[in-house]
Amino acid sequence: MIGRSATGGLSRKGTHVTVETHPPAPRGGAVGRAVGEAWGSLRAVLVNPALRRIQLALAGSMVGDWAYGTAVVVWAYTTGGAELVGSWMAIRLLLMALVAPVGANLADRFERKHVLITTDLVRALLVALATVLLFVGAPTLAILVVATVTGLVGTIFRPAQMAWLPSLTNKPEELTAANGASSTIESLAFFLGPALGALLIATTSVEVVFVLNAATFVWSAILVLGIHPVDRDAPDEENDDDDAEDSRGALAEMASGFVHIARDRNLTMIAILICTQTVVAGATVVFNLVFAVDILGTGPEGLGIVDSIFGVGAIVGGFFAIARASKNRLAGDLALGTALWSLPLLLVVAWPSPVTVVAAAILLGFGNPLVDVNFATIVQRLAPDRVLGRVFGAFEGAMIATMALGSFIMPHLIDWVGLRGGLTILAVLVGAPALLFLPRCLRLDATLRPPEGTELLRRIPIFAPMSPAAVESLARDLGHRHVAAGEAVLREGEESDLFFVIESGRVEVTQDGRVLRQEGPGEFFGEIGLLRDVPRTATVTAVEDTDLVTVAREDFLDAVREVEESLAAANDVATRRMGRA
Repeated sequence: MIGRSATGGLSRKGTHVTVETHPPAPRGGAVGRAVGEAWGSLRAVLVNPALRRIQLALAGSMVGDWAYGTAVVVWAYTTGGAELVGSWMAIRLLLMALVAPVGANLADRFERKHVLITTDLVRALLVALATVLLFVGAPTLAILVVATVTGLVGTIFRPAQMAWLPSLTNKPEELTAANGASSTIESLAFFLGPALGALLIATTSVEVVFVLNAATFVWSAILVLGIHPVDRDAPDEENDDDDAEDSRGALAEMASGFVHIARDRNLTMIAILICTQTVVAGATVVFNLVFAVDILGTGPEGLGIVDSIFGVGAIVGGFFAIARASKNRLAGDLALGTALWSLPLLLVVAWPSPVTVVAAAILLGFGNPLVDVNFATIVQRLAPDRVLGRVFGAFEGAMIATMALGSFIMPHLIDWVGLRGGLTILAVLVGAPALLFLPRCLRLDATLRPPEGTELLRRIPIFAPMSPAAVESLARDLGHRHVAAGEAVLREGEESDLFFVIESGRVEVTQDGRVLRQEGPGEFFGEIGLLRDVPRTATVTAVEDTDLVTVAREDFLDAVREVEESLAAANDVATRRMGRA
């Protein structure tokens, strides 16, 4: 599931990288290939200092957070039963749903690194306060209020982290792999955290679990502090969209994430799939407790056992999702993962027993990374960077609201139609949209595949600092030209209207009849006239039959000027070439 800890934002069982993400597939059948591909993706993530730090920060924080979440839910259950847990979860999640889009605006207004660090430290202080309240025997309401406020602050963290992640990667496969690594780490945390929480509650006290969580938030902040990525934003550049947002005011700007989702049919479809799944995710807080008490016979402490079993499935599913990072089946796998949240529930409906509870938890866990990894990657690929934090904030708010709905209605469903009837309703609710949207998801996958010419552009130093989405946008509008040997591609003094990249063949660059250089496959020319806004400064002639791809003037200039490092690289090339002329 897209799980929910008691303190933070959604748990999405969810610096450039220059190494290849997928080595040749090893022998040994499908399992061997999957393991090899998963390891290749993870290795590409872990060898990068920035990605390694953010993953370790997530790991430390999530283990403590899930231990703390288990402690809070068990403590609340022993204090007021399932009714208190369900009511508190519903109220807290509704508040978080309202705050998430507002807080996510910070991810687009301030440096995302600073937003992450501040969020970690504030949550550490709040958990420390909750620990003190427990020690002094404060009223139940006071402790639940602090846990609620901690969760409100946590809604800022995840949108900022996911909005930041694309700027730390170079390729779409690396972005999927990074999301997959996050999902696998969270799955491990979801396995270890509840088990650790249950163990510490049994052997020590709830207060010890709280102290552990405060320490893990500090750990996370320290690791994020050490990340020094290349900033792809161009702070001095403004566009008409930003001006329009400013003129609409703060509230409209905060709502712009919802507006962007509503205007994009694909994002709307993803929102429907995710939100139906999170209704079930919210309900698990209640029905997992019922599983533990009524079917497993372990009492409320068995919640940690059920969650840990779910974590085992999520770990396996995480490696499966990572292994498929290069398959470009993001939306199809998302629909599959969503469907896996319906079928396992029907197992328990058909035969309520410890065996089916364990099987359902494993299958739900397996499907969860397929949802989380692909959801995050699809949004990162479809939404522009300038509103990415707000889009994730809008998703966060919608998902929290539907989780709150699930937490609220599940006790009433159990009272109304019993556990088996309630699970049947949930299974139909999440399974129907997944099946209905599957054809459209498969069509979306076709559009998410990198267009022809993407890899050629990525190898050019001018475009290397750009996000994968920006390079793909250029590749979609590439022109193509074939030039026979001896034919001029462009002439000195002509209008500068295109940027050229050589696919195959060779060209000679001359100025006033003097040969300056020859260029072959993967090399480029035409940037000087575009950057300096002057006529062509040289003549380029094909030495042999040559195939070229072209980037239109405005497309080239818009893309390069949007990324400070790309503009610097382009100007450096132009200056060096002009100096040699």
